Amino acid sequence: MSTNLEGQLREQLTTAMKAKDMKTANLVRMINTKIMERRTAKGFSGTVDDALILDVIGTYKKSMEKARQDFIAAGDRGKEQAEELGFEIDWCAKWLPQQLSESELREAVAKAVAELPSKDPKMAGKVIGAVKKQFGDRVDAQLAKKLADELLAAG
Repeated sequence: MSTNLEGQLREQLTTAMKAKDMKTANLVRMINTKIMERRTAKGFSGTVDDALILDVIGTYKKSMEKARQDFIAAGDRGKEQAEELGFEIDWCAKWLPQQLSESELREAVAKAVAELPSKDPKMAGKVIGAVKKQFGDRVDAQLAKKLADELLAAG
């Protein structure tokens, strides 16, 4: 059964191939491979729906962000690879729900901190959980943790 996003990925692959845009074509192929790995994983009995596809794209984006940081840290030697990964990260971001801006996230974290019974730095997990519950995948968990730690330490 084809989902809406599966169809869009197929169209994007066809368009990229016709335009000889191998960068995009190879990236779409990689995403399709990751989806197939999920579909054929031992114990997988669900269906491939838009939520699964978005999860695959989100997971891939996170791994590319981590790899990109490593290449940036390598300086000039990693510059070209970091740029390539930047393209992949941007492509993935177009498919995912829009992330909260830092100011929106700061406001949500501050509200969650204000609702805590005490301002113990060990409560950061509860703050992040509350914000993720409210905004779901639109939350950058690393940034939320950093903001929570700042506010709780100041508290």
